[in-house]
Amino acid sequence: MNKTAANTHSHVKEPLIRIVKRDGLKLSKLVLVYVGAILLAMIIGCILLASMGVNPFKFYEKMLTIGVVGNAFPYKCFEGYIKLFTPLLIVSVALSLAFRMKFWNVGGEGQFIVGALVAGWISAIIGESAPSFLVLILMSLGGAIAAGFYGSIASVLKVKFGTNETLMTLMLNYIALYLIMFFGETKADWNILLNEDSARPIFKTFFENAWMPVIKIGSFSLNISLIIAFVITALIFVYLKKTKQGYELSVVGDSISTANYAGMKTGRIIIRTVFISAFLIGLAGAFYVSTAHSLSTSVTNDVGWTGVIVAWLSKLNTLAIVVTSALISILRYGCTQAAAEFASVDSHFADLLQGIILFSVLACDFLTRFKVIINLKRRKSHE
Repeated sequence: MNKTAANTHSHVKEPLIRIVKRDGLKLSKLVLVYVGAILLAMIIGCILLASMGVNPFKFYEKMLTIGVVGNAFPYKCFEGYIKLFTPLLIVSVALSLAFRMKFWNVGGEGQFIVGALVAGWISAIIGESAPSFLVLILMSLGGAIAAGFYGSIASVLKVKFGTNETLMTLMLNYIALYLIMFFGETKADWNILLNEDSARPIFKTFFENAWMPVIKIGSFSLNISLIIAFVITALIFVYLKKTKQGYELSVVGDSISTANYAGMKTGRIIIRTVFISAFLIGLAGAFYVSTAHSLSTSVTNDVGWTGVIVAWLSKLNTLAIVVTSALISILRYGCTQAAAEFASVDSHFADLLQGIILFSVLACDFLTRFKVIINLKRRKSHE
């Protein structure tokens, strides 16, 4: 019996490639690895730019300075950058709440659209009959609450029936997208969102009492929504670190079985957290249309998808999300500015470069957590 077991053991082949968990690296080494990953992505971008006949150094200079250098109106570049950065920061922080709980909310696009659409309806209904501060509050709360309930559809179905939240939130994106397209293309007396004086369907410009206030600093206009975004980020940081609800969220994310054993009402926690996540995304949508002064069928600028990337690159760390959002916004807005100068480069080059950076960072993230061991002895024995 022992001899048979020994023979069986001798015939067990070790795998050619094994993946083994690596001991934790020091923070300094981790930073170097991620910086190296970004540099590698930038080098690949250099090769692509050079293949299109574009000087990569000039392109990157224009991109990284967001078009400020040589611009007659540099403050306009900063205003455009803030307009892109503010919703991305809020959406990324909001998504990280659901992700911490391992609820994969990929419905940021739809929730943003619902928030923007409801805010636009409130602005059109109230018109010029109310003071600006009241209109802005109603727009923000209306858009945020509507998006909160819209996002909660997936969480309620998840808790009650065990549905897949990724699939549900993804489908809800398309419902919201087709909804705003319907309102944007349907010319009718009841559709108060469209410009009555235009022969073709076009969204009307909001009345001035629905415009987001700005603080004038010389020629530069600081949008108030940026300050609110930083306040929201600080509140979420405190919520996660100092409150009972934040602790419950972490426990549910680590192990739902442990949370149930501890007597936590996990269903309620999931629904509450997803509502807050969608609420904040809807708030970002309301802020954006108030800043843009109008709705559009492309109102999101893909912020829902980009927010997923930012949250994961930041490892769901609230402070890291601020930095990553700022860098990704530089990449996206800077590429748009650079592409305007170089005719052979499409404005969507930012999406390509962003994707390369993401895959480089994910590959390095894998290699910092795991070791790939190749069994050379096994290969030699076969030879």
